[in-house]
Amino acid sequence: MERPSVRLVLAVSLDGRLAPASGGAAQLGGAGDRHVLEQALAWSDAVLIGAGTLRAHRCTCLIHEQQLLAQRKQDGKPLQPTALVVSRSPDFCLEWPFFRQKLERHLLTPDRLSVEGFSVIHPLQASWETTLVDLAALGFHRLVLLGGAGLCGSLLEADQVDELQLTLSPCLLGGRFSWIPIDGFSMPTALSQPDAWTLLSADRLSGSELVVRYGRSR
Repeated sequence: MERPSVRLVLAVSLDGRLAPASGGAAQLGGAGDRHVLEQALAWSDAVLIGAGTLRAHRCTCLIHEQQLLAQRKQDGKPLQPTALVVSRSPDFCLEWPFFRQKLERHLLTPDRLSVEGFSVIHPLQASWETTLVDLAALGFHRLVLLGGAGLCGSLLEADQVDELQLTLSPCLLGGRFSWIPIDGFSMPTALSQPDAWTLLSADRLSGSELVVRYGRSR
């Protein structure tokens, strides 16, 4: 079986940072970015979220635009894509807003544990390719990858990202919190080639933001 299509969706600063130098959750992305984010969510069957990102934000992104919700309902899809949280140490607080949001919560973890707050536990296999094929077999054919850097890096290392959707926010943050890991990350040679990615679109958003979409050339 083919694996799902994976689209990485992030808002980043002009210097490629996800968070301020001091750490914590950055408030990047304005109304235009929110719109293209919700469009991506509406396209997807599920979102991949790293444990660190969930701990930082304590919730996940939801679709609010009524037109997008109506289209999902018409297509016979759940109103919100399933949240697939990736964690090797699932120690989350059930008081977080995430556990009250109206969506399916699944956990991807190496061990088959029974973790409160999640309706389904999926085994995290030895490779991302195998894990993704397993998810496709369960009906998850379109995945949006929301970060953080460690999760993005591991999927890029495995060359399992098919599309990049990056909103460039007109600010500079500095620091070490890049959207891919600075240390301990080995970029595949194929991804560093000039023709590794093909520009799909580039659109100006409100507030001087720019959203660019690149597809993986395979």
